[in-house]
Amino acid sequence: MTRDGHDRLVQAQAALSRSELLLRLADDLAGTTSLLDVRRRVQRLMGSDLEPVYVGLVLAEDDRLRRVIDDEIPRTVETLARQYDVDPHGPTSEAFRRERMVELTDPAALRDGYGDAALAAFTDLGLKSAVCVPLPGVAGPVGVLVLGWDRPHPLDVEERAVLLAVAGYTARAVERAHVLHQRVTVAQQLQRAMLTDLPPVTGLEVAALYRPAMTADLVGGDWYDAYFLDLPEGSGRRPLAVTVGDITGHDMQAATLMGQVRSMLRQADVDHPGHGPATSVTALEHACRLVLPQATGSLVHGHLVPRPDGWELTWTNAGHPPPILVHPGGRAEELTAHDLMLFPTLDPPEGSRRTESTRLLPPGTLLVMFTDGLVESPRVDLDTATAHLLAALSRRAGRPLPGLLEELADEMAVGEGNVDDIVVLAVRVPAG
Repeated sequence: MTRDGHDRLVQAQAALSRSELLLRLADDLAGTTSLLDVRRRVQRLMGSDLEPVYVGLVLAEDDRLRRVIDDEIPRTVETLARQYDVDPHGPTSEAFRRERMVELTDPAALRDGYGDAALAAFTDLGLKSAVCVPLPGVAGPVGVLVLGWDRPHPLDVEERAVLLAVAGYTARAVERAHVLHQRVTVAQQLQRAMLTDLPPVTGLEVAALYRPAMTADLVGGDWYDAYFLDLPEGSGRRPLAVTVGDITGHDMQAATLMGQVRSMLRQADVDHPGHGPATSVTALEHACRLVLPQATGSLVHGHLVPRPDGWELTWTNAGHPPPILVHPGGRAEELTAHDLMLFPTLDPPEGSRRTESTRLLPPGTLLVMFTDGLVESPRVDLDTATAHLLAALSRRAGRPLPGLLEELADEMAVGEGNVDDIVVLAVRVPAG
């Protein structure tokens, strides 16, 4: 092969490699769900072609620019001081304002053009050359992609074209991540708003925890509730309804349905005074069959009634994880009695009805109700996780309730964060 032919072959192979890079990037970025995920995927894919030692993502936010921080990279100017704001007179800001690529190939010129702070950041990252590429959004630039090398790396025409294409794909991924984040934030705010404050209860300690999924792209229909079953008569103890439930789904609809179901169950209790929780859940199911057939899920609903020697718990379980009782001596027990889950469009077997169970909770007893996010993990067997939960509750049964719930959720996450929403409701009969 002639030298000219060899050069053309090399150029063709390089062009093919970069075309494949852009196809992989477009496909990979389509699945991103967070800004950090966008940065990491771009860094991984760009490393196979242009081989930068550093890939940074800087985004426009509230008339400023901020870095997307990745704590997994070595400590640098980005992480050492938790520096989010970008120098308004630096090369990144210039690329953003002027909407053009800014190349940095000479440290001396960098200092003369942008000052000592820019040079210090450049040096701290161990760079000899870099490029700042604006990210073209639908309504203007959304940020800047920064690539840096630990050697001189002047860009040729093809590399500039590749970087412009990469910036376009990255900008689309950033905009999608922003939209998803906004939707999830609104849904989580809606969900939190519907989880009203717990009432102060004479003769009981009551606390609850809601923790959204760590994946940040999930929001669901998990809820807790506690409310009195009758009007106050003096300052004595009053019967209390307690519920933990989970409407099927991880989206805004699930959160909205949760709010409706929660209110309808309250109404069912109000409309059936003197009856047990199974009557109220049956009434809820009948109402959903007529007006809210899509509201499927599970729940545990209980009534706590004061007695001379403690509190009497009567509960019904519609396909939900069993509540746990921690007895005064520290022994943890699952309350395993349960019926079918809430499924309004499914006709119940003929002659069947919701059942109830009753236990007396003497002083020193702790009742814990929770959703499946507390025990379900893709890496942990459910039986193993449940045994872990029982042991953790036995160890912590005497802790103040708010701290107990936080510690419990942290321990059950096994260091990797909860992959689903978590709701926990705890009720303790004081020891004395």
